[in-house]
Amino acid sequence: MADALDQRTPQAPIAGVSRNLALLVAACSFMEFVDATAVAPAAPHIAADLDVSAVDVNVVITAYVLTLAVLIPVSGWLATRFGARRIFLGGVTVFTLASVGCAAAVGLTGLTATRLLQGIGGAMMVPVGRLLVLRSTPKAGLVKAIAYLTWPAFIAPVVAPALGGALSTYASWRWIFLINLPLGLAGLVLGRRLVPDVRDERPEPLDRSGFALTALGVAALVIGMEALGRPVVDTSTAVVALAVATLGLTLAVLRLLRARHPLLELRILRIATYRVTAAGGSAFRAVITAIPFLLALFLQLGLGWSAAQSGLMVIALFVGNVAIKPATTPLMRRFGIRTVMLGAIVASAACLAGMALLTATTPLPLLTALLVASGIFRSVGFTTYNSVAFADVDAARMTHASTLNSTLQELGAGIGIAIAALFVRLGEPLGSAVGLGPGAAQPFRVAFVLLALVLLVPLVEALLLDRTAGDAVTGHAARSQKGSHSQG
Repeated sequence: MADALDQRTPQAPIAGVSRNLALLVAACSFMEFVDATAVAPAAPHIAADLDVSAVDVNVVITAYVLTLAVLIPVSGWLATRFGARRIFLGGVTVFTLASVGCAAAVGLTGLTATRLLQGIGGAMMVPVGRLLVLRSTPKAGLVKAIAYLTWPAFIAPVVAPALGGALSTYASWRWIFLINLPLGLAGLVLGRRLVPDVRDERPEPLDRSGFALTALGVAALVIGMEALGRPVVDTSTAVVALAVATLGLTLAVLRLLRARHPLLELRILRIATYRVTAAGGSAFRAVITAIPFLLALFLQLGLGWSAAQSGLMVIALFVGNVAIKPATTPLMRRFGIRTVMLGAIVASAACLAGMALLTATTPLPLLTALLVASGIFRSVGFTTYNSVAFADVDAARMTHASTLNSTLQELGAGIGIAIAALFVRLGEPLGSAVGLGPGAAQPFRVAFVLLALVLLVPLVEALLLDRTAGDAVTGHAARSQKGSHSQG
């Protein structure tokens, strides 16, 4: 679907236009990142205002992320069929209006519905814009364009937790969404000038059956997990929803494997290095993405911190994430992707165990050091999976591989938060069963330990990975051979 954009987008645009377009898309991505990460520290305030449990607010985050996951594969087809400018501006419009709706929500159902709309807008906005930038930038300027596109992923997670905590503590959580209004209006004005009107009059047919079955399966999975995570488990809803999810996702896989132009090209999973990212990598992302959500609730509900304090502390995770970035490539070159991946998984599990042991009297420097370390191993793990994913994918299949990878990343993030909320619900009975005793912090301690156990899935898969996996992209083998020759 994205191949049509490859053919129709000019390859040698004016450098200034490419730069300005990249900055516009980066700004939209920043707006999306802030909304995705600022909600967690504000969850207790949102819950109190809407008269629900703080853990229930996870559905607001999950609904948004999973909507992105389902619609990302469709956004490229929409751009080629109806024009990239129209889809991009439509995405900005929907995202902005949905943000106003989020701010005006009077109940959890209404807030979740408007977050779904935000996800629809986000799926049309950032992926289409990113694709246009990459396809319209000359090769000489590609590195700079990618730098523009990736800065929101580094800056927003640092800013958003503190912003969400401060706004909810000193103003109102509704301002988290209202600040999107001026940004969205500016994006519409600039988008009309900067976004090229790229389209294809004869796009590939949309895999409607694959899309419908995938959407049905994912939606039923979320409903089933939410039913399991309620204070009083809704058994009938959970059983029916999970049965529908199993059937829908099974039929979706069968359809995608048979379709001539599938929504998602699953045959790429036959590549071992790609498959380890799709399976173990998704499990790792699910666990690690859940940590900021779970930690913000633990600090506030378990240890009695304010939203502003917890938001500032969650920044430590992302400080470690950013600080280690320059060292991740040298680490993989020195030790190989498999070794570094194993180290990141084991260390992340250890950090989760450390979080389970935190108390109100834990020294602040020790707490900060633990969170910085968790952020470091988060970043290292993500980098290893992202590096090995495309190591053995040929150029002809790169677009399909990228689309599937983006979809699985969003699915992992959304499901991870839902699982974390479920683990908190299970924490109280499990904590009592093992003799932890009463206390507001106990369910969160159990949830951290259960998340650490989930990391056994990527650990086993990484152990089975070939020791030379990804050497072609890291240069590890070449370095090893050079070292052996020099010793000889």
